[in-house]
Amino acid sequence: MKYVVVILDGAAGWPLPELGGRTTLASANTPNLDALAFAGRVGLAQTVPEGAEPSSSAACTAILGYDPIESYVGRGAIEAASMGITLAPDEVALRMNLVNIAEGRMASYACGHITTPESRAIVAELAETLGDDTFTLYPGVAYRHILVVKGHNELVDSQYTPPHDISDKPIAGQVPRGVGSAILLEFMERAREVLARSAANRAREQAGGLPATDIWPFWPGVAPQGLRSFSETFGVSAAMTSGVDLLNGLAVLLDIDRLDIQGVSDGADNNYVAQAEGGLAALENHDLVVIHVESPDEEGHAGSIGGKIGAIEDIDRMVISRVRDYEGEIRVLCMPDHPTPIALKTHVGEAVPFVLAGAGVERSGATGFDEEAAKATGLRVDPGFGVMRLLLV
Repeated sequence: MKYVVVILDGAAGWPLPELGGRTTLASANTPNLDALAFAGRVGLAQTVPEGAEPSSSAACTAILGYDPIESYVGRGAIEAASMGITLAPDEVALRMNLVNIAEGRMASYACGHITTPESRAIVAELAETLGDDTFTLYPGVAYRHILVVKGHNELVDSQYTPPHDISDKPIAGQVPRGVGSAILLEFMERAREVLARSAANRAREQAGGLPATDIWPFWPGVAPQGLRSFSETFGVSAAMTSGVDLLNGLAVLLDIDRLDIQGVSDGADNNYVAQAEGGLAALENHDLVVIHVESPDEEGHAGSIGGKIGAIEDIDRMVISRVRDYEGEIRVLCMPDHPTPIALKTHVGEAVPFVLAGAGVERSGATGFDEEAAKATGLRVDPGFGVMRLLLV
């Protein structure tokens, strides 16, 4: 038996008046997901437990079969693992976005979706000027980077607001705050001065791009302890493909093989066909593959109805169709990790629909795949990390 998990990041959402009271998932044309739903079991899974931040960190940890509370790892540490950063016991890793703040408002949490070459040039300038025995900056992908702070583990107890939670909103009261935050605020101020005179930033602006006015650190984490590997926990070998450091970091920490597939990204330019075919090819020497696609979440953060519907349809047409065509005994789990409602442009911790189909799976009577169809079956998996056990039973 082979197993495929497809995570449609952020694909769930809320009904929209612009769509006649339907969600983007319900409005998307998804014949392949609907066919899986008709043939298999559909329900809701509570991937974000009470008390956990409604982020992909908690939700994807749950989809992979781990309790996000008992197996908690700060997201900064997870993304650091993806980048090959080994944290010392006295180091804290934080996600660090390049952002654009205008007139006291978060104009862009992603610096206008800056390209990786541009952002790496900017981070290199920041590192050259600000890097020292306390602060180390690591360039990542697009707007996402890592800041490691040494000797200040109290930063894990500070309060942070993810910048995508305050898109187009005032930043007053949302900067790092509480115990230990003073050192970060001072560093952010120094970074602002460097960015104001950055040659790489100026070149981006002259080319018509949105400049990075600030850095925004959040999601702290320290070196994880005591995580059991996926194969040890479930008795199957696994591989993963994803365009984001979070999922790749979880793969590193859980000893899941990472697939290097050309063209896999976090946005609309993702090579869906290559990701699907590369993921399925990994089943030749793995029992299970996780195909994580970020694009619906990015479109949700952007507040784009058409973009999010298009991303869901792309996944259905180019990824799910190929999963359905796989030759051999297979069982499939498809689901979002969390909702990213267009109206909010950020995540919520509500239950998400899932479909389980393939060898040995009995029908639940669903006629399609969306939030209401899942609710109508009456099947609810809470806590959500039980979904992996349903897949592998």
